Amino acid sequence: MSLTRVQPVRSPASTGLSTGRALLCVLFAATAWGTAGAAAALLYDGSGLGPLALTFWRAAGGFVLLLAVRFARDRRTSAAMAAGGARAAATPSAGGRKERRGSAAVRVLVTGAGLTLFQAAYFGAVKATGLAVATVVTLGSGPVLIALAARLLMGERLGRGGASAVAGALAGMGVLVLGGDGGAVRPAGVALALLSAAGYGAITLLTRWFGLNGAAADPLDTSLRSFAVCAVLLLPAALGEGLWPASADLGRTLLLLGYLASVPTALAYALYFAGAAVLRSATVSAIALIEPVSAAVIAVALLGEHLTAATLFGTVILLTAVSALAWEEARTGRADRARAQTAPRGPAGGR
Repeated sequence: MSLTRVQPVRSPASTGLSTGRALLCVLFAATAWGTAGAAAALLYDGSGLGPLALTFWRAAGGFVLLLAVRFARDRRTSAAMAAGGARAAATPSAGGRKERRGSAAVRVLVTGAGLTLFQAAYFGAVKATGLAVATVVTLGSGPVLIALAARLLMGERLGRGGASAVAGALAGMGVLVLGGDGGAVRPAGVALALLSAAGYGAITLLTRWFGLNGAAADPLDTSLRSFAVCAVLLLPAALGEGLWPASADLGRTLLLLGYLASVPTALAYALYFAGAAVLRSATVSAIALIEPVSAAVIAVALLGEHLTAATLFGTVILLTAVSALAWEEARTGRADRARAQTAPRGPAGGR
């Protein structure tokens, strides 16, 4: 089985990540995102925050944390350049060509808008129809939307094996929901989940498109600026909804908000943007399907919920499908690099 690549793979050169490391980045991000929905569900119970306010605090907190990381990194870079002198300053970047200012602005604005839609609609879906249904509809429809858009806009198509893996992942999620003890499916919540999937799809496709075109972009800068756009866009609506948490259980609320802003936001999105620039769009979306699995593990380990036999079976199907797709992506990436190394060189030394 194979994942057929229509366009040349240039993204690893622009990010410095191998295919294997990119897979690990996206896997960690997907696992961490599974905890975000659980944290939101806990915050709805007693904090007084709505979906828009919750998304604002997540974006604003992630921005502050990433800004601190950026400052520390810039200080280390300045110190290294000072120690290395002019030679270090003149050393070319290992990444791809420098991204133009206008292109960078488009990337940040579109990614920030997609991030706003993705997060706000998802938290709204969690509140409207419950964590399980919101997560499954969002991430279950995401691969379908992304595969169709990538085929129309970027020329990507799945081979027979890739399509089977995505279908298996979707089937596993279906078993997870139908075999679980989730709440009723509400149309308004499903609509919000589909909006969330559209925002997620836009982020994934944009990141992949820039990766294919070889424009160098720092994942940390992309995340930092995108969270700033998200916070600015949401602030007026969050003020109208109610920006400040209730005074009751304020310590618990602040602790959950701190976690939400750090692990499944600042760290997860920085790793996600790094990995998504290297991997195929459909592969990234399918790997992200592991999110409901991590949410189920948290529910059992920390919230005392019980998994039915059907839910366990769905988890096994989902993990198997995602693992198969990740293995196929890594195998195809190694084959591409081997072909590039053995390709005949042109008269000027280029390939």
